[in-house]
Amino acid sequence: MKRRDFLRKGIAAGVIGSAAVSMFGYSKVLRGNPIGPQADGKEGFDLVAIRGNDPAAMFDKGIESLGGLKSFVKAGDKVVVKPNIGWDVIPERAANTNPQLVKRIVKRCYEAGAKEVFVFDNTCDNWVKCYKNSGIEDAAKSEGAKIVPGNTENYYQEVEIPQAKKLKTAKVHERILDSDVFINVPILKDHGSARLSIAMKNLMGVVWDRRFWHRNDLHQCIADYCTFPKKPDLNIVDAYRVMKRNGPRGVSADDVVRVDAMIISPDIVAVDAAATKFYGSEPSEIPYIAIAHEMGIGNMDLDKLKIDRVKL
Repeated sequence: MKRRDFLRKGIAAGVIGSAAVSMFGYSKVLRGNPIGPQADGKEGFDLVAIRGNDPAAMFDKGIESLGGLKSFVKAGDKVVVKPNIGWDVIPERAANTNPQLVKRIVKRCYEAGAKEVFVFDNTCDNWVKCYKNSGIEDAAKSEGAKIVPGNTENYYQEVEIPQAKKLKTAKVHERILDSDVFINVPILKDHGSARLSIAMKNLMGVVWDRRFWHRNDLHQCIADYCTFPKKPDLNIVDAYRVMKRNGPRGVSADDVVRVDAMIISPDIVAVDAAATKFYGSEPSEIPYIAIAHEMGIGNMDLDKLKIDRVKL
């Protein structure tokens, strides 16, 4: 997509998003602070929530509160960046992670000393079209990332998940198993089966057989997988454009509102809990978040977390 076309379409999406605020009854979330007061001090934050109008700049500012990306990526590391690239739609539809955010993360990984950065997803639509039309392929490659497909079973290796209640085994993409650092970059959006798709739900894109999850208590399986030791080292939730209905693929830009937010944390349960607030829901309303909290995977009680709130 040419830059002038991207900017033109981005402005149009912003206008649609503003108009949709009243339609969705969403103005309180857009104006206010949905995740409580600012934590005291400037060190040792559990989670950072950023508001702004530039996803790349939001990431740069937000990661500072967690000690910078060098706290997670070391010299010589092999890094996997896992966005949501599941759908053959343009960025303004908000079905996939914002490509500009992916681009900046890849750039910062290499600056932190990463040897290789891989980007992939097990897509729902044709993977070639998803990678291209989401804008993520070009964005990632422009900063030197290697695009990896996830469309055939031979990329996956079966692993055991001993602490799981339903999902006792799974076939996991080889790049995840071989990585030194795993960065999970979901987009916050409506989902017909899971209610919301955020960080934990995004991990369905690193396994082969997702049908088992849907047939065998989806919410428990989502939580179960998060007990697997090779979990994300960092979770970055894209809540810049948010699909409020017809998810996970969406129908049009009319389903999308501009929230202009990002949430970052190593705690996958905490980051999902905070994201629900920006959606206008409560963590306890999303079964897999409550289950993961009860299993001790992470903490959904935001009042007990040290949160840095940043506004650009």
